[in-house]
Amino acid sequence: MKKISFFLMTLLLISSSCNKFYEEDLSTLITAESGILSDEIGLMAALSGAYKPLGVGLNTGLQSAHMAAILMGSDDLTTHKSSNKACFREFDQFNVVNNNDRLPVAWDGCYKTIQGCNNILANIPTAIGTKATLDQIAGEAYFLRAYSYFWIVRLHGDAPVLLDSHIWKTENLKMDLTPVAEIYELIIDDLEMAIDLMADKKLQPGRASKGAALAVLAEVYLHMAGYPLNDETKYALAASTAKEVIDNKDKYGFGLLDDYAKLWPTQKPLYQPAGNKEMVFALCNQGTRESGNAYFGIAARPGAEMVGWDDFFCEIGFYNRFPDQYRKEVTYYSKHTKSDGSVITWQEFATGRPYYKKLFGSKHSSGTADDQPLERFAETLLIFAEAQIMATGDNSDPDALEAFNQIRRRGYGVDPFTPNVIYDKVSITQRDVIEEKGWEFAGEFCRWFDLIRLEMLEETFAQKDPNDLQPLTDNPRYFLPYPQVDAQINPNLTK
Repeated sequence: MKKISFFLMTLLLISSSCNKFYEEDLSTLITAESGILSDEIGLMAALSGAYKPLGVGLNTGLQSAHMAAILMGSDDLTTHKSSNKACFREFDQFNVVNNNDRLPVAWDGCYKTIQGCNNILANIPTAIGTKATLDQIAGEAYFLRAYSYFWIVRLHGDAPVLLDSHIWKTENLKMDLTPVAEIYELIIDDLEMAIDLMADKKLQPGRASKGAALAVLAEVYLHMAGYPLNDETKYALAASTAKEVIDNKDKYGFGLLDDYAKLWPTQKPLYQPAGNKEMVFALCNQGTRESGNAYFGIAARPGAEMVGWDDFFCEIGFYNRFPDQYRKEVTYYSKHTKSDGSVITWQEFATGRPYYKKLFGSKHSSGTADDQPLERFAETLLIFAEAQIMATGDNSDPDALEAFNQIRRRGYGVDPFTPNVIYDKVSITQRDVIEEKGWEFAGEFCRWFDLIRLEMLEETFAQKDPNDLQPLTDNPRYFLPYPQVDAQINPNLTK
């Protein structure tokens, strides 16, 4: 792995504002040698710096529009058939080369966060400060490192694992790949440390908590039950861990919102995801081109109709299978009112595709101030529902059914917390849960990983509309190649 350079931030005060938490002051470089990491003030500044690479914005991190490209093998995302979207099309058609300039988006952001976390954890034992504050900082660092490796292992499979990047060694440039199973064990260890150290509730929007670590741990177990490990014993652990979060949602500050529209900043009044109880973990933003949310905004908007960039939108086949319900209305931009008052449908759009209205953001910009949701309580409910029926073999388990039906009811625009004979299911299969999850998280960061862990790619190819981009292979690759820049330095990064 190449030497990853990074700059960290200093903060004079850590307030309740997530924007102030992420604010940069580049006047001081935070390193162990500078002595700044010797107390909790310096470590808190370093922690804000560790969060930063996961966001960043336009070109790197989990809120870049390029994330749509690397997850475009799923059936809920596609791109323009021509235009300047060749790099996006490579992912959609399973023809990705390692010099694709979208490929390093998550890789670079995650490894920079990992480096920042390693620096914090190396200095925690000798730092001066209150135990509660130092524990929280360490817990968040463990969480961020685990979360970053979780993204890397799901996208790339075997990968370099670096836990001592605070000490520069030339051999780090030629690290061996760590097998998937070992990376998952590291992720579990880090999340368990985070759970032991962090406070129950979110201290402020955009920061991790014990509840967030538990929710992600449940998701980790669920993925271990599928491809490539296929360890089905992990279904029971996924179910029990998700149930811990659900049963103690008030303690952790979580819950399901009663209206799906309240999740998205495209609504009036504007809703900000990180501040609501459904967001288990979300990134906060300052709204600049360099550091704002570039997944929401102009990249998601139609070009000819709204002067957008046409970076990503929905496949026709997926949209047509989506049930006609309230959630579909909130999710999609399927008709456009022209300046003369006439209305055209998505079939008449320049691209002939529906767009994700929920991702339009609060302004027409390449860097919005909208928060980026990464983990939602709705996903925890569906993780529990799936894992519980898989672990017990009981498709009518009442707790699993209620978790599933809450999401389903809300999708149809009725009270999610009151049983409804019209919309409630009386038994569910794993496929029912995956389908519901597809509608709930359409255009978000879930569908690709579900298709991979359940080895459903070939099945989804058969459901594509003939007018959608088609794969260029009958044997799709389940993991992405390593970025060329890193592979040129480290000969082990070849596959």
